[in-house]
Amino acid sequence: MEQYLWVLKSTERDLIRELEPERLALLDEDGLMELHKRVRRARNKHSKNYRRGAASGVTEVGARGTAASKSDKSRARAYVFEEALSIVSGELARVAHDAAEALKDERLARARAGKSTGPESAGTQDGTVGAGRVRSHSKTTGGVKRDASSRAQGAKRQAKRDGR
Repeated sequence: MEQYLWVLKSTERDLIRELEPERLALLDEDGLMELHKRVRRARNKHSKNYRRGAASGVTEVGARGTAASKSDKSRARAYVFEEALSIVSGELARVAHDAAEALKDERLARARAGKSTGPESAGTQDGTVGAGRVRSHSKTTGGVKRDASSRAQGAKRQAKRDGR
């Protein structure tokens, strides 16, 4: 990637300098998300410029291979930002995974200690997780009126049988 830095403007080089390992280590997950967004935007810009330039050159020159060689700087810029995006994406994935593992460990520790992470009413008086409250459940088909109608039809059928 370093061999292509000569094609970048000074502001673009500043963005690439933010990918130095010492600087990346200072960023938290939100900072990495912001950096990822900026690098992705730059990558999309330069990739689009490269594709458009090469496509317009095809009609001019008559061949894709010949047209592609004219846009070497654009291709190099797109390559630099593609590599930069992969670096930031990898670091962001690592930090997000570490945060998820820390959260998982915290929840497991709370569960082992007998403290629920759910509503406070789920626990018992001594702080341990109890059985909770059992809900009564009545089987319904989706509507009170429909259930009442079904019960009435059943009652009608039973009355008809009883009248025989």
